[in-house]
Amino acid sequence: MVEYDPHRWWSYFHYLRGSMVKEIVGRVLLFVLWSAGVVAFSNHVSHVGVPPTVHTLAGMSLSLLLVFRTNASYDRFWEGRKLWGGIVNETRNLVRASEVFLGRTPLFASLVRWTAVFPFAASASLRGQRQLGPRAGDLPPEAVQEVLKAQHVPLGVARRMSAVLDEGRRQGLYPEYVQMQLDQNVQLLIDYLGGCERIHRTPMPFAYMVHLRRALILYCLTLPFALVDTFGWVTVPSIFVVTYVFFGIEEIGVEIEDPFGTDDNDLPLDTICENIQRNLLAFLPATGTNPEDRSAA
Repeated sequence: MVEYDPHRWWSYFHYLRGSMVKEIVGRVLLFVLWSAGVVAFSNHVSHVGVPPTVHTLAGMSLSLLLVFRTNASYDRFWEGRKLWGGIVNETRNLVRASEVFLGRTPLFASLVRWTAVFPFAASASLRGQRQLGPRAGDLPPEAVQEVLKAQHVPLGVARRMSAVLDEGRRQGLYPEYVQMQLDQNVQLLIDYLGGCERIHRTPMPFAYMVHLRRALILYCLTLPFALVDTFGWVTVPSIFVVTYVFFGIEEIGVEIEDPFGTDDNDLPLDTICENIQRNLLAFLPATGTNPEDRSAA
């Protein structure tokens, strides 16, 4: 994700990163050249201008379709951010509550480390990868390999977390109802990941996408004929502005409708995962620190 100051205007005017210019420049230039050809043909060969009434009406409808497209994509983007906010909260809640019942035991350290790798596993799963992040080496190698071979890696991590909670009950550290309460946080983590997978695996309906793009292409192809009589050679820069705006809006919708990738405008999942890991590992006693003193604090 591109970090920026919303109060600054001109500082970002020349930015290419995250601005969709690289994605649409080919299409825009193609229609600009087409418009130049239409103007030249109309001026030197045969008059091809048409009344602009149809394009005026079609432009209004096309604008509404583009607004709906962008709004629908932003809804998906914002829902994805809320789901990852839930993952942040539930990982913290699980470790915070578990500390009270597990104390400074090896079970607590194991639970913290498995919980800390869950966001990395979830992020990688949404990107079609299989990994547990940079601190996977803190976990038993055989357990890590078993989880990485699982059909669904985040679910494999969640199973390990639940197994640690179950072992705490077996050791008599807390009763069964406490285990159920703690495991509720693990269940919510899976629920939030499921919500992200729903967004990731459900693209915008094909019919809407193809109809919108056909309408855009037809509108931009025929627009020079509606402008040439009124604007002459000014039709060329006019087409540049119209295509830049329309194709840019459509491409923004494409980029943010699945916000879990690595595009410039996607969610900063790597940063979120690193922050979760730092928050959770801070619960573990530092090297050389007396666990009893930290417990008392």
